[in-house]
Order: sequence, then C-alpha cells, then structure tokens
Amino acid sequence: MKSELALTLALIAPQVSAQVSYSPRPLPEHVYSGGWEHFVGGGVAAFDCNGDQLPELYAAGGENPAQLMLNTTTGAGQDLSFEATTPDALAVTGVIGAYPLDIDGDAILDLAVLRNGSDMLMHGLGNCEFAPFSDLGFESGDHWTTAFSATWETGNTLPTLAFGTYVDRSNPDGPFETCDATLLYRPNGQSYRAVEHLEPGFCALSMLLTDWSRTGRADLRISNDRHYYVRGGQEQMWAMKDTPRLYSEGEGWQPYFLWGMGIASRDLSGDGFADVYLTSMGDQKFQYFDPDKGGPSYRDATYERGTTAHRPYTSGDGRPSTGWHAAFGDVNNDGLDDIFVAKGNVEQMPGAAMNDPNNLLIQSPDGTFREHGQTAGIANLARSRGAALMDLNLDGRLDLAVVNRRAQMELYQNTTAEGNWLMVQPAARADNTQSVGSHVELRVGDRVQTREITVGGGHASGQAGQIHFGLGRATEGEVRIIRSDQSVSDWQRFTANQVVTLAH
Repeated sequence: MKSELALTLALIAPQVSAQVSYSPRPLPEHVYSGGWEHFVGGGVAAFDCNGDQLPELYAAGGENPAQLMLNTTTGAGQDLSFEATTPDALAVTGVIGAYPLDIDGDAILDLAVLRNGSDMLMHGLGNCEFAPFSDLGFESGDHWTTAFSATWETGNTLPTLAFGTYVDRSNPDGPFETCDATLLYRPNGQSYRAVEHLEPGFCALSMLLTDWSRTGRADLRISNDRHYYVRGGQEQMWAMKDTPRLYSEGEGWQPYFLWGMGIASRDLSGDGFADVYLTSMGDQKFQYFDPDKGGPSYRDATYERGTTAHRPYTSGDGRPSTGWHAAFGDVNNDGLDDIFVAKGNVEQMPGAAMNDPNNLLIQSPDGTFREHGQTAGIANLARSRGAALMDLNLDGRLDLAVVNRRAQMELYQNTTAEGNWLMVQPAARADNTQSVGSHVELRVGDRVQTREITVGGGHASGQAGQIHFGLGRATEGEVRIIRSDQSVSDWQRFTANQVVTLAH
C-alpha cells in the first residue's frame, strides 16, 4: 500500500500563487423551489447546444419551470453573459436535474432530464432546440429520480443509462425504509430493451459509471442517503456484467455508510486510478483508491489532509455542514486539482448548519487542502444544491454556476490572474462522440495528470465539453488518449494556453 507521503509527493507540480478570485455575474431570474419532493435535487447541465463552443446552462426549477440560459458572452475572456431562451420542450416543471450526452451519435448533445414524474430523453436538434426521442423505446414510469449516469458498453451504439430513484412516494408506510430501485436501460440494437431493476436500492442521490480498474469496463458506483434507508443499506458498487451484481468484501469492496449526496472522481495520487470525493450530512469523505487490493477498494484520507469540510468556516454557525454537489478542478491553473463543494441545509434540519457557505478547497504543493471560499468570493449562504465548474468564456479558467433552493441561482466568473492551461477536445468517433469511458493523459516531464471522461456524478448536475488541465508555469508537454477499447493514441506535443484536438 502506498504511504500518505508517497501519495502527496506524486502531486508536486510547477507552481504559481494559490490566490484565487471570482467575481459575481448576473443571471436571468431563476429559483429552484418546491415542497419535500424538491428538498433534494436542483441540478444544472452545462453544455454547448448551438455550436459556438460557449456552454449554455439548463437549470432545474422543481415546482418552477426548468430554464435554458443561452451563453451570450461576446468572446473569449469577456465578461460572462447569459439570457433566458428556453424552448417549450424544456420549460417543464418537476425537473430535479439534467445531464448532457450524445445519445444518438449525431455529434449534437442531447439531455437526460431527471424529474419528479416521468424522466425525459430530449433529442438535441441543433440551435438549442430539443424534442423528445420518439424511436428509442425508452419508457419511464412515475419516479422520484435523483441520480443518473451513462456509458457505452462494448459493442453497443447506444449508451447504457442508469437512473437512481429516491423513496417510493406511493408506499403508504414511507418515506423511511421505502427506497426505490435503480433503473438500468441497456440497448438492444437501435432501441432500449425493458428496464432492469437493480435491487436493493438505498435511496440514491448520486451515481457514476466509472472504469475504476482501467480495464475498459465501467462499473456503477452509487452514493445513497442513509436518512431514508435508515438501516441495512450502504454505499454500492455494481459490477456491470451481463447480469449486474454487487461487489463483495472478498473482492475489496468495504461496507460504507453515510448520508450520501454527491460523487466526484479524479486521480489525485498520480497513479492513474481515480480517487473519489463523497459529500454528505457531516463530514465530506475523500477516499484514495488502493490498487494493492485488486478490487474496488478505497480508504479515507486523514483529517490532516484538509478535505472533510465538516463545519462552516464563516457565519458563526458551528453545527455540522450538509454537502451536495462536489467537483474537482484546477481553479488557479497551478497544476494541482482543487475541490468545490456546494453546501446548504436540507430545509430546516435543526442539527445541521443553516448558514453553510460553499467550499473552495485549494490544494497546496504538499498535498493538503485549505479553504479559500471566502477570500475567493464564492461563500454564499443560500441553500446550494447543484453546480457546474467549467470554463464558460473560453479563457482557460474554470467558472462556477450554482443552483440554490428557494434563492436566486448564482454565477461566478474566474478572475484568477496566474497559471497556464490546456483544453483538450478528443476527436469524435461514431456513436460515442464524446469518448465517454476514455482516459486523457497529460505529461509534463515525468508527471502525468489523468482525466476520465464520464457522464454522471455530482448532485443532479452534469457537464460536457472540452477537458481542462492546469499547467502551472509549464509551457509545453504531451497529451494522449486511452479509449475504453484500450487503444492508445501517440503522445501529441502541445504548447500552453490553447485548445488541442486530440487525434487518434
């Protein structure tokens, strides 16, 4: 097993100042609201739907209509600007969250929309117009859908879709101990066969299909809400065999119990395998992948690593925090990944903090993390839920959009001064045009950063687009892609501060 010291030494990269700054920018009026069926959710999808490379935002509204916000920023590096231009097909109520993906392989992004009610697969028609798919055989019942992930399994032209449901609202003995099943849609040629129920379900609030083993097969990790499964449940990892099954302790999977809200995944140790960050009520859990176990085995980072974010760092409320969306990203382009966490009380839970600022945990060269949310300017005290951490104005810096429950959605433009960067666009292939399941590797000297391309995770929030790397003071390097079929591209030279199309 690697020591903590070895893990942190692998992180050292060319450095710039850790100072991070964000400036608030206006958004169209938008609030996620509703009763107890909208205590959770409140996601946002970030993706380009009109072909200008500037990502749009599609925000869940709960009892309010969901809203598509067109990115009207005038050019690279200019002040962020959005306007509401929601097509009728997307202006629906009951939306919990949404994830962009190219379902039909036409290189136009579609949307999986999670709802209280029937989930929707919306066909991207170009120019930010959408219509329901009519020929996929996808049928959704009346569910409380709170999680989603997708991947392309070997030999299929359509993606496999996983929908995570929360409690069974029709059960008169609920809501406690009435967790609903996970719904799996696998393709049969050019349409979907009957839905499979993965049981037991333990009230999923986040899920991620991830190739944790780097063998070309994505398995399904699920983070579950202990508040409603109460007893007998735990976090889950499904082996995606022909007949999916849960991993056992004998295979390295350890029973793990938390009030799970969100999943983020990124290789921080430098060993090529993704580590995970799990949000919850109370401590947030950063877990290292342990390759020595030979299975999906993870271990908690120590408290000294600075990743628990367990109580508010401002506002004077000393009660435990409630974490929702989590995202890795190098927000100051120093070559080290940082962590954003959206925070907020479920509603009026007296044992949890009411004034609970969002976290921005900046990684230091020694591998520890320190809170910069207040100094960076993103420490809002609303009940935050979903978010997007993404370059929204094509300047190589990660901006931030945050959906709040019963409060105005927020937008922050990254104005951090220093740090080189690279944006990578994998060359599209037929069917799986986003290269989902692939790993992009960037090498500077003898250090390699790895990004797995996934659809899922977070809290009801997904994004699709170019892949961002911070470079620190490095000005050149090499990049390649390892696809899910294990084919490997040649190393491709690059110079910093540009978008590179990664050929294969």
